[in-house]
Amino acid sequence: MRFNRPAASLAASLALAAGVSACNSDLTSLNQNPNSPENAPAGAVFTSAVANSVSRWLGSGFDLRQMEFLTQHLAEVQYPDEDRYARIRASDTQNTFTGAYNTDLEDFEQVRQKGVADNSAAEYAPAMVMKQWEFGYLTDAWGAIPYSQALKGDSGVALPTYDSQKDVYTGMFAALTKAAADLATPGAQSLGGADPIYNGSPSKWQKFANSLHARDAMRISYVDQATADAELKAAFTGPGGVFASNADNAELDWPGDGVYNNPWSNNFQTRDDHRMSKTFVDTLLSHADPRLPIFAMPTEDFQGGKSSAEFVGQPNGLSAAEAGTYFSSTSRPGAIFYPGATTAGFFGGNGAKQPSYLMTYAELLFIKAEAAERGLGGLTPGLAAQFYYDGIKASMQQWGVADADITTYLARPDIAYQGGTNGLKQIATQKWIALFTDGAQAWFEWRRTCVPTLNPGPDAIFKYVPRRLEYPITERSVNGTNVEDAISAQGFDDANEMKGQTYWDTKTAPTCQ
Repeated sequence: MRFNRPAASLAASLALAAGVSACNSDLTSLNQNPNSPENAPAGAVFTSAVANSVSRWLGSGFDLRQMEFLTQHLAEVQYPDEDRYARIRASDTQNTFTGAYNTDLEDFEQVRQKGVADNSAAEYAPAMVMKQWEFGYLTDAWGAIPYSQALKGDSGVALPTYDSQKDVYTGMFAALTKAAADLATPGAQSLGGADPIYNGSPSKWQKFANSLHARDAMRISYVDQATADAELKAAFTGPGGVFASNADNAELDWPGDGVYNNPWSNNFQTRDDHRMSKTFVDTLLSHADPRLPIFAMPTEDFQGGKSSAEFVGQPNGLSAAEAGTYFSSTSRPGAIFYPGATTAGFFGGNGAKQPSYLMTYAELLFIKAEAAERGLGGLTPGLAAQFYYDGIKASMQQWGVADADITTYLARPDIAYQGGTNGLKQIATQKWIALFTDGAQAWFEWRRTCVPTLNPGPDAIFKYVPRRLEYPITERSVNGTNVEDAISAQGFDDANEMKGQTYWDTKTAPTCQ
């Protein structure tokens, strides 16, 4: 049974939240809460923060216009600056970085404080989990970030220091462990219907906390295997357990009421410049993957009888002139991501209500498959194949693939689990596919596993695929000393900042050989 809220109820809570929230992108007020949730209902602030944070990391900006190009799920057919890496520089990503601290994280922190004052884990623990979910994106994209001193403006910390990524991970493990444990005794107060993910269910939030804990533990597994092993064990055996089916997926079901729509759908309503990446389409075609007709549309040329190729991907990193030649001959993203009508005249599905997935059962199963293959987290190699097959099945069921098609796919010789390093490559490839619509997580995983092979396009401004993002210009201006200390500690300089490897990204995986 899903605990997600009815769309109409979510829309009502979001409307209430909009009335008590405001956006402030001035870094000088980084730790000043503009929403004053001490005087506003914690539930309304939580609802608003969830919608804002999901839109930030899985929406039409950071994800759809930057990360999906870096991980080569999508390509750009009309305005390819992002696809050429020309618009992922410090000035282009700074609003993502600063906005997270100014709004979402600040709101979650204030909700946490109110829940602690109420002595109610069902109120504060979901906010703790969401904070760690956001901090994960921040540290994996930028490396060292404000963490231990972040959100402490009320305590006089105007210019927070940057914690090393190793220390950020230590903090995230501790916070997620505490959240899962505390939810065993949820207390009298609850977010209830103001929780747009699990409708206030403590047991569901426990599973999300533990599953997110497993994601983070696997992320550091090549640079610090001993810690990863211990943290994976803690995650898999944590109170409440981990995701056990797609019903446990952490997802935001958008009302699709014209105001609170899936942000991909909003983008596609007025823009027609995204196409599927050749890297992604060719991978799915090579295994006759039944998710392809869901993730992608047949090309215009195919629908018009001008081509025999139904699904075609566009190469990444092209000049505007070259990219434009692919307009009709390559596939758009799937109709399920589009609203019923667009200004381009294309009529798609009901994409305004398409869920945004914060973390899925399929991802958790691929984490278990890798852990088993490598003998981590108390799992043994003999379990890896079943977790791998179950992960594929969960992903396909999540996207509505028919059972018969799943059975056929799993029976393919090229899908049969091989074990060893080849097995790890299979797991990483399937995880990269399953993470479609979460380009950042797919990019993080590519950096960790080197799977699949990604190369910059012919007109990319770098001759490498970026491995981290530059710190914001505004942060350098306001908090410059701490930013420069972070860059120096990580071994970067201005010329190499985007190809510098962060803490967990420095150890080579067997799949990179």
